[in-house]
Amino acid sequence: MGKSDPDEKILSYNDVVLRRSDLDILSGPYFLNDRIIEFYLSYLSSYYPSQDILLVPPSIAFWIIQCPFAEALKDFLEPLHLSEKALVLFPVNDNDDVNKAEGGSHWSLLAYYRNANLFVHHDSCRSLNSEPAKNLYKAVVGYVGLSESGSKARFLECADSPKQVNGYDCGLYVTAIARVICDWHVNSEKIGANDLWFSIVKERVTSSSVDCMRTEILVLIRDLMAKRSGQHAQE
Repeated sequence: MGKSDPDEKILSYNDVVLRRSDLDILSGPYFLNDRIIEFYLSYLSSYYPSQDILLVPPSIAFWIIQCPFAEALKDFLEPLHLSEKALVLFPVNDNDDVNKAEGGSHWSLLAYYRNANLFVHHDSCRSLNSEPAKNLYKAVVGYVGLSESGSKARFLECADSPKQVNGYDCGLYVTAIARVICDWHVNSEKIGANDLWFSIVKERVTSSSVDCMRTEILVLIRDLMAKRSGQHAQE
């Protein structure tokens, strides 16, 4: 029996195409790639179909950080309608080489919440991505709009963000924290600007729950593959 092709397309979900190699990444203790993170954020967008939530794909977040031209950035950001969103989540990667696809060695999450006029950076490893996160913040802060008092949104490095216990789970922390923040935004009662998601993230995003995320995403992909296969069989 021949070996399976790692580049074989196994699932098309919204605008994301997953390949056989992505299952291998999820099956072992490996660093998540752009495709898996983009897939899961796309899944969250479908699961929480609120018009005021935007989950930005990794490739777009990377391009925003690296874009050297203000006019090009403006043309790119305006269609995202950031000023109309209550919650925007950006995956952040430390890759600084625009010629290297899926480069970098660390993921983190930058969350913008309009009611608090605040960007919050969640980094699972000693704020390693602080610089690219701040660069992303500087690139988009002018496009989210001002508060009622006329002030621009602030940047906060969340010192109490859950921390990874190994060198490869940073992407899983991004997916886990993104899910909790979306759930908090959609289902929790909003008490005020100071009542953010920090406590619920700390409660729900633990090393054991993050470890389970790998299997959860893998099962989700296989379930979607089975459903698509069943649909094709009926056609």
